[in-house]
Amino acid sequence: MASIKLLIVDDHPVFRQGLRDVFATDGDIDVVGEAADSQEALEKALKLHPDVILMDINLPGRSGLQVTASLLEQLPDTRVVMITGYDEPEQIFHSLRAGAVAFCSKDMPPESLINTVYAAFDGKIVIQQKILTKQEAENWIQKRSDRFGNRLTNQVGSNESSLTPREMEILELICLGASNKDISHSLGISYQTVKNHVTAILHKLGVKDRTQAVLYALKRDWFEIEPRS
Repeated sequence: MASIKLLIVDDHPVFRQGLRDVFATDGDIDVVGEAADSQEALEKALKLHPDVILMDINLPGRSGLQVTASLLEQLPDTRVVMITGYDEPEQIFHSLRAGAVAFCSKDMPPESLINTVYAAFDGKIVIQQKILTKQEAENWIQKRSDRFGNRLTNQVGSNESSLTPREMEILELICLGASNKDISHSLGISYQTVKNHVTAILHKLGVKDRTQAVLYALKRDWFEIEPRS
């Protein structure tokens, strides 16, 4: 068969090179380009018309979810595989709603990542390394729509913030004065995952610390914060 044309989108050059090395071991996957941010991703995709895009969720500027939704309006036959360091149901939910057909964790074994790209190219849907039928994927989304669905507008189609729904949730808790430990207990995620999210929030907002992040959010009226008694 003809080689699968793959575009890699991630803002870390060392990680992109690592992905190139992974796919170089497979003769039927051709990495035709790389992009480091949302604007470059859009430009490269429209120029190269890749079969599959490996898309990081957390990008400078618009997020990977926003880029995916925009790209698929113009390149509906392209398959997007979302990749992230946070393997959480909410991230998977919004990735599928944005149009991605697969969701991968960055700690996935190289062979599994290659297999996921093949599955995506073949029109399959992959969640947590499991191949699902279209009906199974729709059922997976439906079961979680009440929990996650009402926060989709915070992510896709909004130019105000490139934060993911989970990051918006964490930022709101930070604005309420919650510590990383508090957030970990409140959301049922690990302390390290909270730290990773906070780092991503500060990076995306272009601020140095939590206090500046709070001021950034409150000045833009992102949240209605009631004074704590």
